[in-house]
Amino acid sequence: MPFLPDPGEPSPLKVVIAGAGYVGTCLAVTLAGRGAEVVAVDSDPGTVADLRAGRCRLPEPGLAGAVRDLAATGRLTASTSYDPVGAADVVIVTVGTPTDAGHEMVTDQLVAACEQIAPRLRAGQLVILKSTVSPGTTRTLVAPLLESGGLVHERDFGLAFCPERLAEGVALAQVRTLPVVVGGCGPRSAAAAERFWRSALGVDVRQVPSAESAEVVKLATNWWIDANVAIANELARYCAVLGVDVLDVIGAANTLPKGSSMVNLLLPGVGVGGSCLTKDPWMAWRDGRDRGVPLRTVETARAVNDDMPRHTAAVIADELVKLGRDRNDTTIAVLGAAFKNDTGDVRNTPVRGVVAALRDSGFRVRIFDPLADPAEIVARFGTAPAASLDEAVSGAGCLAFLAGHRQFHELDFGALAERVDEPCLVFDGRMHLPPARIRELHRFGFAYRGIGR
Repeated sequence: MPFLPDPGEPSPLKVVIAGAGYVGTCLAVTLAGRGAEVVAVDSDPGTVADLRAGRCRLPEPGLAGAVRDLAATGRLTASTSYDPVGAADVVIVTVGTPTDAGHEMVTDQLVAACEQIAPRLRAGQLVILKSTVSPGTTRTLVAPLLESGGLVHERDFGLAFCPERLAEGVALAQVRTLPVVVGGCGPRSAAAAERFWRSALGVDVRQVPSAESAEVVKLATNWWIDANVAIANELARYCAVLGVDVLDVIGAANTLPKGSSMVNLLLPGVGVGGSCLTKDPWMAWRDGRDRGVPLRTVETARAVNDDMPRHTAAVIADELVKLGRDRNDTTIAVLGAAFKNDTGDVRNTPVRGVVAALRDSGFRVRIFDPLADPAEIVARFGTAPAASLDEAVSGAGCLAFLAGHRQFHELDFGALAERVDEPCLVFDGRMHLPPARIRELHRFGFAYRGIGR
């Protein structure tokens, strides 16, 4: 028996997604938009009620509109019950897999989902795990849990690991275009998972030899990103003492061919945040330690990136002192609270550490982020954000751009110069302004400082 219905059958594919968080919801709307019938299952009644009503509060461009439109068609529904699993062709697990203080994966949500799925599984179904996990989890934890219902994976049902690789801010476009990595718990499972993604999303598929290989792919990807950003951040600090612009150095260095690609130094910033880059390298580190392989580059990269909020606040404070400003009589307008440009997600944002350090130094801080939920800012920063850009910058002695949202790149600095308190510093934490824009700032009377610039 195949693990998927014949793609030529007229009935739409039925998919259950266990976990209606960021990844699950982005995947749900994309699959439903391509004709599948999707049920998002989540333990949170509020999330389920929102999806049923066509609402979505996740801060991803285009996601709320897609949820609204697809809920109206009936192709996207939601439930707190796992009963829809029985009628599904494919079950995709996207529940959270956080880590504890020792960087060990917490499996509570994953175990709970598998225990709910197991008694409802039927022969011929395909189960795909997308939650980030330690290597071996699909085969040694998920498979036995699913088999507790009486079926056997690779014989009765398919089981594969396919890592999620979405970047916030462009996630919906990436779901439709990024190649999907497939690692099956057996050849039949791998073939079924590859066929599913090719037909359901129309994307390329990179099949690796095993579920374990695919599990490592996800950890390796974010390990590399975190380490690359750490190199960029240390390079920026080095360039600063040399009096050279780190962007000039990175731009020139990246012209060198290396291997099958090019040198690819990423850009420095105020720190690393979000739910993946701060967790996944540590997950690999913990698993490596448990297997007797110390992953020292993880430790180093994490230490470098975790120190950037403190360093950022220190640079801002030093520059303001050079301008003759009094710490106790200076307001800093923090523009952009999110952990990443062009998203409103303030979870695990490094900006929080910058704000805390500035306040500890005696500065007054106002926060403005046009993309972030004000309630989320209150929850994470302990203060309400400014209601408008004008309110944030009025009388400020520093405009600290800590997220480079598109809206900020379009600002009229000439008009802002009329609102601030002189002398005023523009601190470029993630805007990476070009030289012409920096010269413009100087003409308007602003001082300028960036990370490594």
